[in-house]
Formats: sequence, structure tokens, C-alpha cells
Amino acid sequence: MKFVFISDTHGKHEQITLPPGDALVHAGDFTMRGTLPEVSMFLDWFEQQPYRYLVLVAGNHDFLAEREPGIFRQLIPDKVIYLEDSGVTLDGIHLWGSPITPWFFDWAFNRQRGTEIRRHWELIPPETDVLITHGPPYGILDEVLRDPRPVGCRNLLHRIEEIKPRIHVFGHIHEGYGQVRQNDTLFINASVLDVRYQPVNAPVVVEI
Repeated sequence: MKFVFISDTHGKHEQITLPPGDALVHAGDFTMRGTLPEVSMFLDWFEQQPYRYLVLVAGNHDFLAEREPGIFRQLIPDKVIYLEDSGVTLDGIHLWGSPITPWFFDWAFNRQRGTEIRRHWELIPPETDVLITHGPPYGILDEVLRDPRPVGCRNLLHRIEEIKPRIHVFGHIHEGYGQVRQNDTLFINASVLDVRYQPVNAPVVVEI
């Protein structure tokens, strides 16, 4: 199966050129402020993309998904698979998705580092092949320009080291766009917008 990974489109989804594939996966931040009109516009576009599978997680900008989950879920088209600490199996490939990120200025889906955020990562099944989270693990494609220290989640990294998914895709840190392989996992920061919120990064295509 050919996966096309994107993240952090922030309302600029129509400016993105998508390559062909079987599954389109968005790792969150599809809006700027998470308003209902923004969400509706994105979902209308996402539903129309010509892929067998459309998979979505929310991000820290996507407030409607957390503050008004009932309204948000009613907006999700039938053909779109939304993952929120949940999973799905596509053609025998196990996916798990989560919007959770470490606490930062009280954005959506923020959790305190340590015990609170660890509870979410403990839900990730050991048989996960493709892990989709909005934020990165600690020390992997997670450095921001204003501060060279890693900003990713240590607890998430520890869980990944335990279960060893084949792919971990995320976004959140626009400057971290790229790929790196460590041990048995291919890590992908799929942010299509750069730090200036310009759509300069290409979607990432991986075949499993």
C-alpha cells in the first residue's frame, strides 16, 4: 500500500499538490484557529481527494475537535477515518492515531509531560505498524529555530522504543520536516508548511 503523508496545512490545503497513492494521512493542524468554518472547508476538500483511504488526526490548532467533539464528529464525512487515541486496520496494516502534544500555551489537546501524557501513549497497541501523532518524539525532527533544545515528548519516545512501529509520522514542528530512520522505525515529520507558514514542503510518500 502506498501512503501519502501530510501535516500542518493550516487552511492552505488547496495549495498542496498531492501525489497518487492508496491512503492519504493527515497528522493534524488542518486549521489555524479550529473554527467551525475552517474545519468544514478542510473536510469538504479532504473528502474529495482521490484515495481509497482518508485518515485524519487533529492537532493543537484544531480547537473544535476538542472543545466541541460532538459537532466536530458530525462534520466528518463517512469516508474519512478520524483517529483520536484510536486505531484502524487497512489491508492488514495497523494504524493508531493521537492528537496529543505536550503542554504549550494551553492549545488544543495539550497534556502535561509525565504521568498525564504517558496515559495516552500507553494506549498505543504493540502491534501498531503506522503510528500517527501530531507531535514528535523527543530528539527526533523536533528542534525549533528559536531554541536548539529538543521539544518533543520523552514519554512518546519511550513507548515507540517499546513497540517499534514501522513508521511514525507527525508534524507540529514545521522546521523539523524530513525523515530519519532509527533502529526499526522510520520517523517522518510531514509538515508541508515551513516556519513562515508557506507551503514549500512536499508530501511524503512511503510504500508498505
